[in-house]
Amino acid sequence: MSVDYAHGSEAEADPPARPIWRSMRRGAVLRCPACGEGRMFSAYLKVTPACASCGEELHHQRADDAPTYIVITIVAHVVVGALLWVEVAYQPPVWLHMAMWLPLTVILSLALLPPVKGALVGLQWALRMHGFGGEDDDMPPDGGLKPEQTQ
Repeated sequence: MSVDYAHGSEAEADPPARPIWRSMRRGAVLRCPACGEGRMFSAYLKVTPACASCGEELHHQRADDAPTYIVITIVAHVVVGALLWVEVAYQPPVWLHMAMWLPLTVILSLALLPPVKGALVGLQWALRMHGFGGEDDDMPPDGGLKPEQTQ
């Protein structure tokens, strides 16, 4: 037995697929995932409410902390690998390690955050997550839970 969840008598057609890699690439270069023309960010990490070129709404995005975790993982692998190689090859003093690796870590993190967040917003757009598919997936204020009926 199947259940038809469509509104009306005819099931709505599936919307056309959105290319994931193209959308992520456009986001990584800080452009609108839909058209690739408009700017995605109005400030360093503030996503514009809508694309100035095509009008695609971008305020639905919920990147939250994911870009930060991804950047930490990437930067940690690069910096720790390079640090270990330099230590084994040259054995510099600790102050030189601090002078090299702390600024490099900060610079790499700040440089990678916008492209990673842009790629993640592009992924959300391509997969129609968080309202990018036309429907709103906001949770109701009560959390969607119904209180138990007591008799």
